[in-house]
Amino acid sequence: MIPHLKYLLSGFMAAVMLLVSNLATAVPAIQNWRTANGVPVYFIPAPELPMVDVQILFNAGSIRDGAQAGLAQLTNALLEEGAGDWSADTIADRLDRVGARLTISSRRDAATVSLRSLSDPQYLQPAVEAVARLLKEPTFSPEALGRVRQQMLTALRERAQSPGAIAQDAFFKALYGDHPYGSPPEGTPASLEAITRADLERFHRRYYTAANAVMAMVGALDRPAAEQLANKLVGELARGEPVPPPPPIPAVTAGQTIRIAHPSSQSHILMGQLGVKRGDPDYYALFLGNHVLGGNGLVSQLSQEIREKRGLAYGAYSAFSPMQQAGPFLINLQTRNDQVDTALQVTQTTLREFTSSGSTAQALEEARQNITGGFALDLAGNGKLAGALGLIAFYGLPLDYLQNYIGMINGITLEQAKTTWQRQVQPDKLITVIVGGGQSTPSAPVNASPVKPAGS
Repeated sequence: MIPHLKYLLSGFMAAVMLLVSNLATAVPAIQNWRTANGVPVYFIPAPELPMVDVQILFNAGSIRDGAQAGLAQLTNALLEEGAGDWSADTIADRLDRVGARLTISSRRDAATVSLRSLSDPQYLQPAVEAVARLLKEPTFSPEALGRVRQQMLTALRERAQSPGAIAQDAFFKALYGDHPYGSPPEGTPASLEAITRADLERFHRRYYTAANAVMAMVGALDRPAAEQLANKLVGELARGEPVPPPPPIPAVTAGQTIRIAHPSSQSHILMGQLGVKRGDPDYYALFLGNHVLGGNGLVSQLSQEIREKRGLAYGAYSAFSPMQQAGPFLINLQTRNDQVDTALQVTQTTLREFTSSGSTAQALEEARQNITGGFALDLAGNGKLAGALGLIAFYGLPLDYLQNYIGMINGITLEQAKTTWQRQVQPDKLITVIVGGGQSTPSAPVNASPVKPAGS
């Protein structure tokens, strides 16, 4: 173990509690600047714990795959598999020796490289050197490409057996059609097999550039040290050209229900529509209302109607997931195959009535208190705060977004929540996917007939 690390970790909980206390009273101000090559940097000093958390986000998610589904994820996965004259083992060893943790991920909008390290320069600088190298000069060796490709193909075979994954892929395809959001980020067996080393190099050269990067940083650093760290991590990236925004998404004009046969005792149900994009002013009212409908666990209306009153499912959840363009509004539940039609009716009726009548004043106020009361814990710890900072940076949200968040939630009135839902949510135009005991043929939308109270 790194010398003194056990003593540093022994004070972790005390430091986290101090950070929670500080966040509860005042959200730290975001410092913002650009590196010499143009990368926007968002920084919050956090001296309570001798750690640094960094996120570097590239506009290099699967929406940039084009006709080569899976290219973004494969490129991202290979970053840590060798850089310059360092092998994957060399990179891993250099990070392990200083107790640093590297995390890479790729989703529809963004590809992310995250680093957590002790802030002491003797540990931080070697970690920064390793990450800077893999960002700038990944090798994409044939051996690593073959190995990681096989890992992804194995994951695809497993995914093809998962009713939840099948439902998710079918839902996104039905909702987004030929839009890049409709393509599976994981790719297909055929598309992965066709990707070459030249494709990876081209993708990296186009998208892993300063013009398509943002950096979020939280930790025990002063401003000069933070600027120096940013310059070392991303200061040598090629400038490149900024990518265009994703294309607009065609409106969904009619509901659709898709049943896909699967030999599982439980049917997986996804139900939803287009929501809003990140930064839409309606998001606050939708988020608050959704906390009442299905975003607050077992006390939410969907869970009460589906689980508590009727025992149709263990739980039912709903959420808005904003992206660069409109992300989905999604309801998710699982139920026995023989209860699918009843569960669908209850879900649609609950959504329809909530959209039509809105929340009660008491339920909305309880949701508001739950959101604002948990805000500090949602940001507790450098990692969570860096994650929030990364979203602000990538989606171009205001620098005072965190400071204003509670005020925005508190400012939503009962009528505003209702009218916003009625404007944005259309219960008659839902995309519904059922994976389980049904037939794998599209059918007409399921009608939400009135549901009597349980026990009547």
